[in-house]
Amino acid sequence: MSALPMKPALRHSVSEWESNNQQLSATAQHERYVSNEIRQEGRSLRNETNCKTAWDESDTSRRLGDRAWDVARWKEALEQCAQKVDEEMEALTLSKEQTEQALAATAVPLEVGSECLTLRDGRRGYELAHDPVDGQLKKEVELIESVQQVLQQHIDKAFEQLCVLQEIRHQLTADLQNKMDALDIDMTCLSLTTKSPLISLKPNPTRIPSGSCTPQEWVQFSQYNVARAQEAMQVSQQMREDMSLSRAQLQNELDTQRRATEFALRKRNHQEQQARDELEWQIKNTEDEMAEMERDIYGLDADLQAKTAFLKLAHTRLENRTWRPGMDLCRDEVQHGLVAEVHQLEATMTALTQKLSDAQHSLQKMKLHHCRMLQDLSRKQEALSLEQRSMNTRTRLTSPSCTDKTPVLLVPLTNSSGRSNLLLAQ
Repeated sequence: MSALPMKPALRHSVSEWESNNQQLSATAQHERYVSNEIRQEGRSLRNETNCKTAWDESDTSRRLGDRAWDVARWKEALEQCAQKVDEEMEALTLSKEQTEQALAATAVPLEVGSECLTLRDGRRGYELAHDPVDGQLKKEVELIESVQQVLQQHIDKAFEQLCVLQEIRHQLTADLQNKMDALDIDMTCLSLTTKSPLISLKPNPTRIPSGSCTPQEWVQFSQYNVARAQEAMQVSQQMREDMSLSRAQLQNELDTQRRATEFALRKRNHQEQQARDELEWQIKNTEDEMAEMERDIYGLDADLQAKTAFLKLAHTRLENRTWRPGMDLCRDEVQHGLVAEVHQLEATMTALTQKLSDAQHSLQKMKLHHCRMLQDLSRKQEALSLEQRSMNTRTRLTSPSCTDKTPVLLVPLTNSSGRSNLLLAQ
């Protein structure tokens, strides 16, 4: 039997074998040590990261809650401010409508004053005088026009202020709507957990959105809106007070002027009635005097005719006695008496003729003046009729009445979820 062949191989010594065993044991021990260190560090890291993650999530939730509280507080402040702006707009609108009604109420007094002036311009002759009534009526018309101008200025200013308040209300509405949407989003974020089905990884979530602002700018924006609204409301309140005071003052001025005009009109009407009565009395007495004068003229004419007969008799006697013959043609007492009688009759007839002429001239003057008085009486009657029409026209003046104002309807605000009110998580 032959021996087995030996394979060639590297042979190690026993010491090398022992050294290899020791190295394997040391390496195993070292690897176990390293593994143990890694395991301990991993457990520590897990505990630390779990705590850190839990703390960060809790801190983020707390910050969300604080942020939601701040947003809710500003939301409430903006709501209150918007409500006050709505109330102020309604009050200013009511005051503006009252001022417009006061302006509309001046149309009738202005029309009445102008109509009275037009009626009184229809007077004729000396009745068309610049009396106190004309002055008061013109003053009243000028005052009404001035009042209309002042009221219109108040209305224009109120309209402009309403536009300012409306623009501020829109700004508050936009800010409040943003607050409600932001609060809705923060409340939704606050309600999310790691087990929520809506969570997922997002691309680049740590980016800074365009249009972002700092917390200071965020607070300043809402503070500016509230401050601007408060300032506009103060201006509106002062404007309402000014309009109310102006309406009262102007109404008092109009009432005072109206009473002064009516007093002057009544006084002038009384004076014209007195002048008419006086003229009627003068006309009656003049007519009586004219009748007496006509009778006296008839008597003077009759006496003149009678004196003419006596003068003819005296002339005839004197003429007949001139035919006495011889010495009987003497200037005796009869001759002297007849001559004196003729002279006396001629003087008497001259005086009667002159007096008759004077009486006729006076009668003619009285007739002419009587015609003028009748014309003036007609004008006075016409003027009195116009004054009465003016007084009747002024009865149209009535105190203006104000109607209730319809409240302004506002559209309620809603957030992105459709809810009008949001409650913070307890």
